[in-house]
Amino acid sequence: MGSLMGMEWYCFAALGILTAFLSFLMDLSVAKLLRAHQWLYSQLEGHCLLQFLCWTLYPVSLSALSTSFSQSICPFSAGSGVPEVRTILSGVDMPHYLSLTNLFAKYVGLICTLAAGSTVFLGKVGPFVHLSTMVGAYLNQLCTVLRGVKEERTEGAMLVVAAAVGVASCFGAPISGVLFSVEVMSSHFALKDYCPCFFAAACGALTFHLLSMWSGEQGEVTNIIKYNTCLECIPDQDALTVYFFISPIRLLCGAVSCVYLFCHRWILLFIKTNKILIKVLSTEKALYSAMVVFLLASVTFPLSAGQYMASKLTIKQLLSSLLDSRQWTSQSHNASVVLQPNLCPWSEWIPSGNPYLTLGFFLFMKLWMLVLACTLPLPAGYFMPVFIYGAAIGRLFGEGLAFVSLNGVYLGQDRNPINPGGYALAGAAAFSGAVTHTLSPALLALELTGQSTHAAPILLATLVANALARSGQRPSFYDALSISKKLPHLPSLLKILFWLFKDDIFFNTTFCQQNVLAQ
Repeated sequence: MGSLMGMEWYCFAALGILTAFLSFLMDLSVAKLLRAHQWLYSQLEGHCLLQFLCWTLYPVSLSALSTSFSQSICPFSAGSGVPEVRTILSGVDMPHYLSLTNLFAKYVGLICTLAAGSTVFLGKVGPFVHLSTMVGAYLNQLCTVLRGVKEERTEGAMLVVAAAVGVASCFGAPISGVLFSVEVMSSHFALKDYCPCFFAAACGALTFHLLSMWSGEQGEVTNIIKYNTCLECIPDQDALTVYFFISPIRLLCGAVSCVYLFCHRWILLFIKTNKILIKVLSTEKALYSAMVVFLLASVTFPLSAGQYMASKLTIKQLLSSLLDSRQWTSQSHNASVVLQPNLCPWSEWIPSGNPYLTLGFFLFMKLWMLVLACTLPLPAGYFMPVFIYGAAIGRLFGEGLAFVSLNGVYLGQDRNPINPGGYALAGAAAFSGAVTHTLSPALLALELTGQSTHAAPILLATLVANALARSGQRPSFYDALSISKKLPHLPSLLKILFWLFKDDIFFNTTFCQQNVLAQ
């Protein structure tokens, strides 16, 4: 690992600081573009046709620009980038995916994708891990020039550290960033890489928090739950009740994740086999992106079906509202409460006073819309939309439980109120963990909230949902992308052991039969 003051440690610190600065600059640019869209839409109030054109053409233009720019500068910049990083970390040489042109194209393209808003419903985690890996590769080259000696071990360690820093710089969560790197990125993880990973991730998270506090922008999801979600309002003696009521969420999230993974694999196969789509995606990628985004934007238009999907909210507002501790049903029926969308984003979920209709419609529509958005040939991440979708599942269950138990749950003589935000947090961790076949979303949920009141139920929900999603040897979301792109990936160990065991039996049986015949 080298001395404590070795050159590589300065490179690790520089990697965390530079990646955090890039993440902050991206969030700042996206926030400006999103506010410009919201301002333009509000200025056209009273003109339905002009509002429709503003709502649809703005994300269409940005998505087409993202596709055209990334494809013209570097075609390798499209997509998440996680399957490619996994392949590089496994030892396969893919120099084009770590080039400076790829870094520039992916960064600018990702800004345009995120600025399209929740209409496209895509995130930044995967592409930013790829960006961090590219920054790490160039810092390693700089470190090699300064030392005058090239070490393959240092190069591999730098890329592993960069993968952890990418997640930590997105959320300001260093521990879950390292765990995500261990679970998703690496087929094997050396113990000597843990200290550099934590050090660089801590530098990145600290820098990102400082920059966010200085500018007043809290990034995509950083620190948005600590101030408006009081998970500690449920007493500790309520633990058995929480364990009991969270059990349906983990089964529901596991079952829905199986449906989502099946639809995702089907759409990937359909794109690879449909002749029309093959021709369009080979010649007119920007046109395909524009058509798909126009469809998604038309569906989410606030004056039509979009009013039942909280389509005016950004990614950050969607998550913060879903994890809000207040019961929407009681708030909507309270005549003394004045609902102001600017101050209360959760009011967008109850346009008709019925949050169950809005949440159910959101879950139904976003399932196929998210699957369709995953086919766009532009830089985009897929983790945060899945996290929000799981939060909507948990929120629907929590609101239903709060409606059934209007006076709370009684444990002995104590009355314990129902907190729908806690169930939404459990659903977010369980569903995203089941889709990616990881446990790091449970720790990410705890780091984002800064509270550990529901740590054990959330972890248990993630474990059960993971087990259900892994049943039948289903590939994870990132494994499906690797298979679709024909990239090397680590297959299921259970499946490998099964075939090894069968081959051993066949070999031993044949060997015994030959010995018997010889005698």
